[in-house]
Parts: sequence; C-alpha cells; structure tokens
Amino acid sequence: MALSLAEFNRLVDEHGPALYRMAYRMVGDRHQAEDLVQEAYRSAWNSRRRFEHGRGERAWLASILRRRVVDYWRKPHPPTVLAGDQKLDARIDGEDPLRDDISDEMQQALTRLPDELRETLLLVVVAELTHQEAADLLEVPLGTVLSRVSRARKRLREYLLAASAK
Repeated sequence: MALSLAEFNRLVDEHGPALYRMAYRMVGDRHQAEDLVQEAYRSAWNSRRRFEHGRGERAWLASILRRRVVDYWRKPHPPTVLAGDQKLDARIDGEDPLRDDISDEMQQALTRLPDELRETLLLVVVAELTHQEAADLLEVPLGTVLSRVSRARKRLREYLLAASAK
C-alpha cells in the first residue's frame, strides 16, 4: 500500500533533521546537503508505492539518500580553494546550523576517512540506524558494519589527537 500524503509529510517532519545531518556530514556542504535531501524526498515520493509498512522508515529514507550521495560523489567537483591550511568559506548567509553539533576539527577528520568508513559510521551515528539496518542498507554482513564503525571511530580519534597536538 502506498504512503499517503499525510504519512509522507510525517516522515519528512520526523526524519528530516537526521537525514540532513547525515547528508551534511557526508558531503561537508550545507547547500549541497539540502539539495541531496530534497532529491531523496523526491525519489521517496516517486517510489512511495514500493514502501513496505512495518519496515524501518528511517532506513528506507536513508537508503534513498545514500544513493543520492553516492551519485554526488561520482560527479567531478570544482577544486577546493585553500588559503594555507584553511578552506576559504564563501558563504554569506549565516553560520553553520550544526556548529554546536560537531566541531570543524571533527568535520575535517570525517572528510579524511575513506568513503566506506565515513558512510557506515554516519548511518549508525548520525542517521541513527541500527547496525543491522546499516548492514542491510549497505548489503554487507553485520560484522563488516561493526568493524567499519570501530575502525572509523579509531581513525577519528587518531586524527583529532594529532590535530590537537599541533
């Protein structure tokens, strides 16, 4: 049975913040994250007839968002302009809405992780999927998800310790 408009709007309201955080952490750009979440919602609406009631709503939405992010990663992007060790920020429309949620150092450390580790960690920590939901979404064994999350946390800790020692 297809999702009704009211059910779909409830999903957007309930899971939108987590999806945005996941997209933002995966691509590191506020505007691009907003676009990716919107594309994911458009895809979800178009495939609402395939939604299976009783399955994890957030896992379904996260799987759609994940495909949009992977498509984004595959596209060539303009080079990042650096000024010394600092990325130049051309935003003029205000502060990062998640600045209190995660530090710049953490975001930089996240970008250093290999895609598969970053993606798995963000599905579990930011999108708040269970390890099993993440394994199902990524089509890998549960042990692989557990290992990736553990390695990602270890590398983040190493990156952050090294950054603080500078």
